Amino acid sequence: MGMRELDIEGAWVFEPKVFGDERGSFHEWFKAPAFSESLGHRFDLAQANCSVSRRGTVRGLHYADVPPGQAKYVKCVRGAVLDVIVDIRVGSPTYKKWEIVRLDDTNHHSVYLAEGLGHGFMALTDDATVVYLCSEGYAPDREHGINPLDPELAIPWPDGLEPVLSGKDAIAPSLAEAEAAGLLPKWEDCQSFYAELRKG
Repeated sequence: MGMRELDIEGAWVFEPKVFGDERGSFHEWFKAPAFSESLGHRFDLAQANCSVSRRGTVRGLHYADVPPGQAKYVKCVRGAVLDVIVDIRVGSPTYKKWEIVRLDDTNHHSVYLAEGLGHGFMALTDDATVVYLCSEGYAPDREHGINPLDPELAIPWPDGLEPVLSGKDAIAPSLAEAEAAGLLPKWEDCQSFYAELRKG
């Protein structure tokens, strides 16, 4: 299992070796020891989600208050999505930076994003099926969103594909509005939380 850290601290791409033959293929998409070795702490699974989206659907950008936040390990098991990780940790050296990774049922890549990072994706195919493992369960009072079409972020969603958003995501605040309202995670709080994870 190949693990590669992205430019945003706490964001990783996992590139497994896929074994194929006339029957199909096999790959390992999560291995706890390799995870712990790369991240410096274990990944505790509290919830597993599955979403199915039609082409053009954008889900996100979502994040949770830190602590405890919600780390995610995300994989597309059918079709293809454009996965986006955004550094929304105020004070981070890469604040406002985003990373884009194509996840599909051919390359079988996955992404991991640490607590405090924003996450979203766009379905590139109909019936795009995404599964994600979460370090914490869903808690509505701690969950927040940023408008994925925020012009300041300028995420390059694919041309010629009309974004389909939920009502909640469509009215989510911009990054600047969320920062002004004090809703964004702070870099120092995230760093303290990561340090506690490494101790545990």
